[in-house]
Amino acid sequence: MSGRVGVVVFPGSNCERDAAKALATLGAEPEVLWHADATVKGCDAVVVPGGFAHGDYLRPGAIARFSPVMSAVAAFADAGGPVLGICNGFQVLTEAGLLPGALQKNRGLKFLCTTVPVRVESVRSVLTSQVPRGTILALPINHFEGNYTCAPSTLRELQADDRIILRYVDNPNGSIDDIAGICSPGRNVVGLMPHPERASEPLLGSVDGVVLLASFLDAARGSSPPGDQLREREMPARLSTEAGTPSSRQAS
Repeated sequence: MSGRVGVVVFPGSNCERDAAKALATLGAEPEVLWHADATVKGCDAVVVPGGFAHGDYLRPGAIARFSPVMSAVAAFADAGGPVLGICNGFQVLTEAGLLPGALQKNRGLKFLCTTVPVRVESVRSVLTSQVPRGTILALPINHFEGNYTCAPSTLRELQADDRIILRYVDNPNGSIDDIAGICSPGRNVVGLMPHPERASEPLLGSVDGVVLLASFLDAARGSSPPGDQLREREMPARLSTEAGTPSSRQAS
């Protein structure tokens, strides 16, 4: 079973082909989901990719949240379906209420385009279930509004529920508590600012995104347990560089 993964496309999306290619390389069957269609076409998982949905008018994701497809994505998520928001997709998911908090302008008001070290903080999500806690991944970022913020009560809830799945090692944008990615209470909806699909081939300079996308694809195939069944598991201290798996590092 390959796993059909829907990739949502809004006017202004620009990373849908990157995401589709990275997933196809792992054996998935990507399916384009047009923003005006209120369906996920029976897909096993959904990706909301990066870009500038609707030109980021008003604020990133503010218009995209009203697209017909987002009602279908919300229903899919409510039913436990795996949903991944990358960069602008993360912004869309927060605007749509599928994830808490918001993404504001970066500290120093600077657009950031670089590769940063990100630490895996929890294996209890559909994106990180196959990665040992503490693993350091080299992932690209490409954003101006990537500074994650939320109410103090929300932050306490994220911390207490082990829903901060990724943290920046050297916080590049001012995100509260160094947050690079979070998940929903059901652990099936995840959002992150770094781009795992841009770290999926050696030619790109890193393959550290592969293990994240592979975890997500396992969830699409039903290989990973859903929701709160995700628990810490025994994993190797290092991830092999053989067979296309990432050259990830353990935090000291």
